[in-house]
Amino acid sequence: MASAKASAKDIKQLARETLGIEKLRPGQLQAVEAVLGGRDTLAVMSTGYGKSAIYQLSGELLDGPTIVVSPLIALQRDQVEAMEEATPGEAAELNSTVSETKRRELMESLRRGEREFVLLAPEQLAKEEVLEELREAKPSLLVVDEAHCISEWGHDFRPDYLRLGAFAAELGNPTLLALTATASPPVRREIAERLGMEDPAVIVRGFDRPNLHLEVRRFTEEHGKERALVEAVREAAKPGIVYIATRQASEDLAEALRDAGVAAEAYHAGLGAKRRGELQDAFMDDAIVTMVATTAFGMGIDKPNVRFVFHAGLSDAVDSYYQEVGRAGRDGEPARACVFYRPEDQAIRRFFAGRTPEEREEFEKSRLEMMRSYAEYTGCRRDFVLSYFGEEHEPPCGNCDNCDAGLVEPEDDAERPFEIGATVTHSEWGPGEVQRYDDDRVTVLFESVGYRTLALDLVEEKHLLEPA
Repeated sequence: MASAKASAKDIKQLARETLGIEKLRPGQLQAVEAVLGGRDTLAVMSTGYGKSAIYQLSGELLDGPTIVVSPLIALQRDQVEAMEEATPGEAAELNSTVSETKRRELMESLRRGEREFVLLAPEQLAKEEVLEELREAKPSLLVVDEAHCISEWGHDFRPDYLRLGAFAAELGNPTLLALTATASPPVRREIAERLGMEDPAVIVRGFDRPNLHLEVRRFTEEHGKERALVEAVREAAKPGIVYIATRQASEDLAEALRDAGVAAEAYHAGLGAKRRGELQDAFMDDAIVTMVATTAFGMGIDKPNVRFVFHAGLSDAVDSYYQEVGRAGRDGEPARACVFYRPEDQAIRRFFAGRTPEEREEFEKSRLEMMRSYAEYTGCRRDFVLSYFGEEHEPPCGNCDNCDAGLVEPEDDAERPFEIGATVTHSEWGPGEVQRYDDDRVTVLFESVGYRTLALDLVEEKHLLEPA
């Protein structure tokens, strides 16, 4: 594994001179230092936090080229364009749109040290000639962007990512840097295991987005929910995104919004690639002010002025929900994240969860149950989300519906039998990790059955949990 000596002062100076970053955010410097020390690193940082700066700074300071695995051609292109503005001539993309001649020229420039960064999809590494040429270039750093794609517990699972650990070995074991905007503890563990990371530095930062107002509106009747959603979109500051479960529902809601005078379009995987590209470009240019989308509209949406993300029902997990709402307010200005929730709507998500292989079905259902718990929670919603991702937070946050309503009191210093993140054992469910406390309950993530919430008095009375 490659390593380089650079002081914190050197890294900060490079950030100012090449990227125009006057002050690195918490965790960015720590991640760069870990990579420069030759340590495999997993950086879990929220959407818009600046994960790409970590590999750009590391790559500039390490000898040898940097390979960046990125899942979408559009995402690769955006990242290359951004890097070309900062350091012209140092970055290039390698994908199915690149000609054979251009590929050979790129590989030669990598070997000569004329280019630092090459961005490619994992499918390219499956080509023997590409792998051989990259190996000859002696890369010092292999970056896995959108790293949750490697996890079968992640919400954007990509089978091609499963081979990246083997590819890393064939490339000569460069230092590994995995980046993702959302990864709860089981996803983090699987990323590290599947990539073959050795004692990785795991850095979790930036999940607190205080400019996002978190809210859930509850309904008992479907038509009432849709009317309220259309009205909320019509009145909201724009542009914005509405996430919805199915293709047909996205078409129907987009039509209802247009009837209400909103420039809205539906986006889903059933549309052709050209049409999806046109829609995304129109949204980025504010020609479409509301996109009604399934989760197909996701990675690569780097639009700073999104003012709202509404959900027409529950996401499949808190992980995916928080990544989706993270697309709002990236300019730091106030933005809204609201779930329009009807308990009966869970039937759709349970159907999707029930389609997973049997050994994962219980776990998937528990993730959905955590999302339901968020929807029905009467405490601080920001505290709920941050504790899910392992970040400390003291409620009330003052910017969620429950805090607005005065339902949240500052936490007392009640004695807790285990620390957050502690490993415990249950006689039936085996090992688990303490996730959060809610008054008189504790939520534990068990490897065998997923999330379970237990009454603290029973835990203590019957010794349900023991230190591992």
